[in-house]
Amino acid sequence: MMRSLLLVAALITSAAAPAQQAPSIDVPAGMHPLLEAKGEGAQIYTCAAGKWILKAPDAKLLDAKGTVIGAHFAGPTWKLSDGSEVKGKAIATQSSPEAGSVPWLLLQAVPGSGSGKFAAVTYIRRTETHGGAAPKEACTSGDSSQPYTAIYSFYAK
Repeated sequence: MMRSLLLVAALITSAAAPAQQAPSIDVPAGMHPLLEAKGEGAQIYTCAAGKWILKAPDAKLLDAKGTVIGAHFAGPTWKLSDGSEVKGKAIATQSSPEAGSVPWLLLQAVPGSGSGKFAAVTYIRRTETHGGAAPKEACTSGDSSQPYTAIYSFYAK
């Protein structure tokens, strides 16, 4: 009898356990913003086994006045017009509140990949995405270019 009660208690406890939350895209405490730029371009997808797979972004980086200050491309990599560059690795994702848009991301700078102004970057955050999601229909071959915009925020310690 006691064994049955313990088993029931264990089942109730495990059923009441909270669902695991997705990792936060919030930048860790102690980081300060280094640069914010608007990304404007396309997410390029390639067809593989009947599904669209992200190949690379192809976007311009714009300052607050709309002036091109750099580019965002495969890696993922961000490169400023002055030659500064940093690569990132996604560590957290959050669905965009806008349907048909690529997710919001928190990326960690790949150690040793930063140079120039971007040498101090430790995190990159992508938010405010509009568009860019993979086509919904199945594919047979080729690439698909999906226009998008996003805000890229670069942070340092």
